[in-house]
Amino acid sequence: MHTTILLTGSSGWLGRFLAPRLRRDGHEVVGLDVVDGKDTTVVGSVFDRSLIDRIFSDNDITAVVHCGALHKPDIARYSARAFVDVNVTGTLNLLEAASAAGHDRFVFTSTTSLMISSEVRAGIDGGAESAFWLNEDFGPIRPRNIYGVTKYAAEQLCQLFSVNHGLDIAILRTARFFPENDDTLSLPHGANLKANEFLYRRVAVEDAAEAHVIALENIKGKGCKTYVISAPTPFNRDDCRSLVTDAASVIASYFPNVEDLYDKADWCLPRCIDRVYDSSLAQLELGFRPKLDFSGILSALATGSPLPYHHDPDYVSPKELPPATGT
Repeated sequence: MHTTILLTGSSGWLGRFLAPRLRRDGHEVVGLDVVDGKDTTVVGSVFDRSLIDRIFSDNDITAVVHCGALHKPDIARYSARAFVDVNVTGTLNLLEAASAAGHDRFVFTSTTSLMISSEVRAGIDGGAESAFWLNEDFGPIRPRNIYGVTKYAAEQLCQLFSVNHGLDIAILRTARFFPENDDTLSLPHGANLKANEFLYRRVAVEDAAEAHVIALENIKGKGCKTYVISAPTPFNRDDCRSLVTDAASVIASYFPNVEDLYDKADWCLPRCIDRVYDSSLAQLELGFRPKLDFSGILSALATGSPLPYHHDPDYVSPKELPPATGT
């Protein structure tokens, strides 16, 4: 069946992987972003409702995959009002347009960050006796910054439109997949930190893209459902107390060769893990099958193969790059 997908955030890090993946399944992709890119058809903002209406009218859009947003690092560069305009009003514009067009499905990229309250964040500083197990039932949701607040508000809009307009909506709370260094943590160094995070709070960008495609295919008939999207964790709930006091020993109990491989790479294991993302519901209900987990990273270290995830300390979001100049 021929479908034309409106993909927002098409010039961003996730969009550059998701657009070709959608086309591989035979979808036509109309990319919308605030900056140009090879997968971007229209340059503009989701905040511009008249632009959204023109895109729908001119392209016979049949479904929306909404990845475009202001993100946590943008807090240093953009006002709270800009976050509301893009993340909340922009999502409302798309939901209204999709409902008016009679769509039956919608995929929304949310974030695990909105589950990280001040209480959860304090765990790594010694404030928790046990790691937090974060799945779709975790609550109450108390976001700690404007990014989390606006993404959670957008989730609530998705719930409302599903009830009132019959849209089947997949809300994907994605774990970290950015290639640049963490904007708050400097140790361990970036590649080491990313490897550690695959144990409990990271997903490969290719797997994040795959989750969106699978959700688009499989959300029909499910109403509005929220899914955590993260690499499979080796841990279980019984590990949570030990993870905050001696994470390295817990990790070694699952991966006996980890200390030797890490020593050879001059890497270090985390001393404390304060949270664990559980993506088992997405695996069960959507058929989400991530290709990369922590064992894949250890295999690469053991064989001397390139690291199987993206690490680029110099990556800059396309919207923050200076405009190209003609010659």
